[in-house]
Amino acid sequence: MNILLSFTGFHDPYSPGPLEFENQPGPILSLLGARNIDKVYVISTPSTFEITEKTKQAISERFPGITVEVRDIDLAEPTDYRGIIKGLREHISGIKKAHIQDNLFVAVASGTPQMHACWLMLVASGELPAKILHSRPPRFVTADRPLVSEIDLSSEEFPTVRYFSTSAPDNAGEQDLDDLKIKTGIVGDHESMQLVLNHALAFARADAPLLIYGETGTGKDLLAKFIHNASSRSSKRLVIVNCGAIPETLIESTLFGHVRGAFTGATTDQLGKFREADGGTLFLDEIGDLPISVQVKILRVVQDGVVDPVGGGREYKVDVRIIGATNQNLQRMIKKGAFREDLYFRLNTGEVLLPPLRDRRTDIAPIALHVLDQINRTSQGQKRLTTEALMRLQLHNWPGNIRELVSVLKRSVLMSAKSILDADDLLMSSPVTYEDPLQALPEPHPGFELDSYLKSARKQLFLRALELSNGNQSDAARMLGITPQAVHKFMQQLKDGD
Repeated sequence: MNILLSFTGFHDPYSPGPLEFENQPGPILSLLGARNIDKVYVISTPSTFEITEKTKQAISERFPGITVEVRDIDLAEPTDYRGIIKGLREHISGIKKAHIQDNLFVAVASGTPQMHACWLMLVASGELPAKILHSRPPRFVTADRPLVSEIDLSSEEFPTVRYFSTSAPDNAGEQDLDDLKIKTGIVGDHESMQLVLNHALAFARADAPLLIYGETGTGKDLLAKFIHNASSRSSKRLVIVNCGAIPETLIESTLFGHVRGAFTGATTDQLGKFREADGGTLFLDEIGDLPISVQVKILRVVQDGVVDPVGGGREYKVDVRIIGATNQNLQRMIKKGAFREDLYFRLNTGEVLLPPLRDRRTDIAPIALHVLDQINRTSQGQKRLTTEALMRLQLHNWPGNIRELVSVLKRSVLMSAKSILDADDLLMSSPVTYEDPLQALPEPHPGFELDSYLKSARKQLFLRALELSNGNQSDAARMLGITPQAVHKFMQQLKDGD
């Protein structure tokens, strides 16, 4: 039998998710979902009595085949090493005797850091013959770092570590689409996106140049990373170049490198992005912005695999897979003489079109919650969204796609003092029009509430003015045509949750 010992903590049995009223499994439930456990000894202290009872009930409901036994420790201070060790020793002896033939595991994700340290001391000293189990919240998990790590401290030289996750791909040895999505950071299951990923997976294995099309902000860089991770070159570098962000005078040396003295300011040799990506993948974002002169040199690399640095007589052989991306119509650019037709046909061995966010609305909610999770990792206060806020995000057309969605959430979290963001806390970006601002007004309809609408509109204008003024209340007041005192009063109401 597999026996688990664990304290309970404030993230058990569930912890708040990014969506209001949504909870995620805590450390103990996550462990039980990833490892085969037959019995759990839950160590309870006076400060965690209620948590322990809820955890016991949750285990019984989710895992009815697992036996749960609660052991109490009369611990006045949860950071007292002596008290923790003394309390654990009162129970360990009996547990070892009862399970002399069983496998013992200790969980170090719940409880205080001092409790974790005491578990480690007891295991490392050999007093408790157990292995360590540690679980990470699902939102922090990637394909490279599964949900649960098992650590064996009994090795004489160094600890051994094994990893487990809640699910494993059926086709072992072959990269699973869902695993690749997790590893790359792609979120969403809309049928249009699934079709794109399946096509990308097929192109990845072909190891040929390809082009990615899509509006600004659709995640072309993530798709390039997905293709690289799925290819035979995944162990080598993926080098990313934003062609539109490099001055025309520097683009050639950036891509192909230069030798010292090739031009003013060239004080050292530079490899260039093609040689940096040798053996791997070079992603040329906004490839339509490349000058014709540079396109000629790229064509030679594609055809002959040869790089000619600026100012150098020596040529270098490289083995690079090129992925180009653009939001422009390259065929139209060819007709205008702005893009070389021969380079287009060389790169267009494969072609993938990323759908805009408005065409995959069912993905907006999971993407928004994923982005909010990422924001929460670097923020002191943890923010959540109401279902009304999520609905407002889903109804927006997102001309800037995922990039705009990320910006809206970051701005909204920064400007809101509330822990739960409602629909009117979202600082949405809308195209500016000077023709008739009244056209943006909603049509009255049954159920429409004028006071509620005006209150939300007023709040949005206050928040937008504060954003434009970088939080300066006097400047915001001038923009709104009101007194600074009115802005201060608004900020106070916001803090109070009114």
